[in-house]
Amino acid sequence: MTYIIIDLVAFALVAYLFLKGSKSKQEPAIPAVDYKLSLRTHIQFYNQLDDADKLLFEQKIIAFLSGITIEGVGTAVEDTDRIMIASSAVIPIFGFNDWEYRNLTNVILYPDTFDGEFQFEGENRNILGMVGTGYMNGQMILSRAALIKGFSKQAGKENTAIHEFVHLLDKSDGATDGVPENLLAHEYVLPWLKMIHQEIHKIEAGRSDINPYAVTNEAEFFAVVAEYFFQKPDELKHKHPELYEMLSTIFMQDRAKD
Repeated sequence: MTYIIIDLVAFALVAYLFLKGSKSKQEPAIPAVDYKLSLRTHIQFYNQLDDADKLLFEQKIIAFLSGITIEGVGTAVEDTDRIMIASSAVIPIFGFNDWEYRNLTNVILYPDTFDGEFQFEGENRNILGMVGTGYMNGQMILSRAALIKGFSKQAGKENTAIHEFVHLLDKSDGATDGVPENLLAHEYVLPWLKMIHQEIHKIEAGRSDINPYAVTNEAEFFAVVAEYFFQKPDELKHKHPELYEMLSTIFMQDRAKD
């Protein structure tokens, strides 16, 4: 009975968003405010680019916002939210030409954490973001509080929205398994898996500064270290040089300054 209720909740949510999304497609997708100012104010990754790459980043932002519906459930979606969501999508794929998230149609923004039944009120709310499956396929749910924190000075190595978009990249080959076969040449797959398991053992032994959530499985490890790579590239390169080099190969980006 519990599973039927969960499925009905998920189905109702998708139906609601589909109906709202069909109306919102007629509205301007690009924020009305000066999005360049918003990028300069909130997105450190953007500020570190040269002028040519800043223009490319802006173009990718516009392309993303033109093709994806962003909905607020229990919260209003501000232009700054759209810029942060789009930046979270663009940052992992910035090194690729003409990448599209073909496995995403909607981003659903909740005010804060939520539970496994997509409820953002009550107890046991510990989910910051998720990529939907089943009825929720093609949907991403993000906590607005986590989204904002990820681009704040207090974020450290963590950025929930980037984490979830990395899951989408991982999923683009048909399996969310921590091995992004669309991005990783075949000869790197076994070394990458070996690197994952070696680092997981270090985390479990308390000999690594990587977020312990990475030990959940290979997919979560990939998303967690990708956060680290984009949030603190210099620190990752210094403390985990081999891991940094592999991620640099996967994302086709060298973010460290030294």
